Amino acid sequence: MSLHELTDEQREIRALARRFGEEAIAPHAAGWDREHRFPKEVFVALGELGLMGACIPEEHGGAGTDFLSYVLAIEELSRADGGVGVTVAVHTSAVELPLLAHGDPDQLARLLPPLAQGHELGAFALTEPEAGSDAAALRTRAVPDGAGVRITGTKQFVTTGSHAHTLIVFARDEDGGAAVEPAGADGARRAPISAYLVRRPSHGLRVAREEEKLGLNSSSTAELTFEDTPGERLGAPGAGMRIALGTLDGGRIGIAAQAVGIAQAALDVATAYARERNAFGGPIGRLGQVQHKLAEMQTEIEAARALTWRAARLKQAGRPHTVEGAQAKLFASRVARHWTGEAIQILGGYGYTREFPAERYYRDAKVTEIYEGTSEIQRLVIARALLGEAARSVS
Repeated sequence: MSLHELTDEQREIRALARRFGEEAIAPHAAGWDREHRFPKEVFVALGELGLMGACIPEEHGGAGTDFLSYVLAIEELSRADGGVGVTVAVHTSAVELPLLAHGDPDQLARLLPPLAQGHELGAFALTEPEAGSDAAALRTRAVPDGAGVRITGTKQFVTTGSHAHTLIVFARDEDGGAAVEPAGADGARRAPISAYLVRRPSHGLRVAREEEKLGLNSSSTAELTFEDTPGERLGAPGAGMRIALGTLDGGRIGIAAQAVGIAQAALDVATAYARERNAFGGPIGRLGQVQHKLAEMQTEIEAARALTWRAARLKQAGRPHTVEGAQAKLFASRVARHWTGEAIQILGGYGYTREFPAERYYRDAKVTEIYEGTSEIQRLVIARALLGEAARSVS
C-alpha cells in the first residue's frame, strides 16, 4: 500500500500529526530526554486535535477515524519523539480499545470520553516481576468486595503508570468458588485471570518506583503496587488472558508504527547530514558506501511500513491479524534498532554525541524489540501459526 492509496481523511490525519510533531514535539524532545520529563501538556494538546482517541467512535468522545489513521498518527508522533509515540499508542490500543470492546454501557459512558479527549490518561498493567513473556504466571490477586474486588500485587514496566487515571489491571480471581484453569506445565492449578479497571486515586495504589531507562525518557515506566485496591471487572469473569492477548495483537501494530517512525527520523537526519557534511573534496553523500547505507535504510523502512499498514488494514476490517501484527513488529523493530545504529555510523563522531539526535533514536529504538512481546515471542507466534501443533510439541 502506497501513500497514493490512502484516503483523503487518512492523509489529513497523517499531515496533522506530522505538523504537530515538527512544531510542538521535535524542538523539545532532546530537552525532555535529558530531563527525563513527562510532557503532560502535549497530551492535552493532542486530545484537542482528536489524536488521543483517533479511532474511538464519536459517540464516545473520539475522532471516529479508522485504525490505519491511528497507526499513521503514531508513526508521525514517534518520528518526532518515541516517548510521546508510545504513550499515545498504549493509551489508545491497550486501554481505550479493550475498554471499547469489553466495557459495559456505564463504563463506556464514565471512562471512555475523558480518555478519548485527552483529559485523562490510561495504562495497561499486565507484566509482573515473575511474569513477563509468561504472562499466565502472574500472581496479583483479586478478592470479591461487594460489587467490586480488592486487588493486591505488584505490576512492573507499566507505561504511563505514574500518571494514568484509568488502569486496566490483570489479576487472579480468588473467590474460592471459581473454576480453576487447567494445570500448567508445573502441574499447578491456578485461579482464573480477569481484567479489572482501577481508578486513580485509589486506596492502596502506589508508585513503587519510576524506572531509569536506556531511552524513551519522555515516557513514564513505573512499578506499581496494589494493596486492597478497589477495582471493577472489565469483561467476563475469567476472560483476562483472552482480553490481554487480544489487546497485544493490536498493540503490536502500534509499536511497529512507533519503530517505523523512529527509523524514519534516523533516515531523515542521516540523509541531511550526508548532503551537508564535506569530506574528501565534497559532500559525503557522493561516496558509494554512504549511498548504499542510505538506499538500504530507506528500502527496509518502506518494507516495515508496508507490513505495518497491512496489519492495520486487517485489524480495521475485523479480520485475523495476529500473525501479521507479529510480523510487522518483528521486522519493524529490527529495522529501527539496526538502522538507527547505522545512522550514527554515517554521522561518525557527531552521531555519538548529543549534538545530533541520532544517538537518542538509537536508544529509543531498542525497546521496540522488547515490549508488547519480545522479538523471540513474535517469532514463536509466527512459527506456531506456520507449523501448528508440530511447533507446540517441542516448545
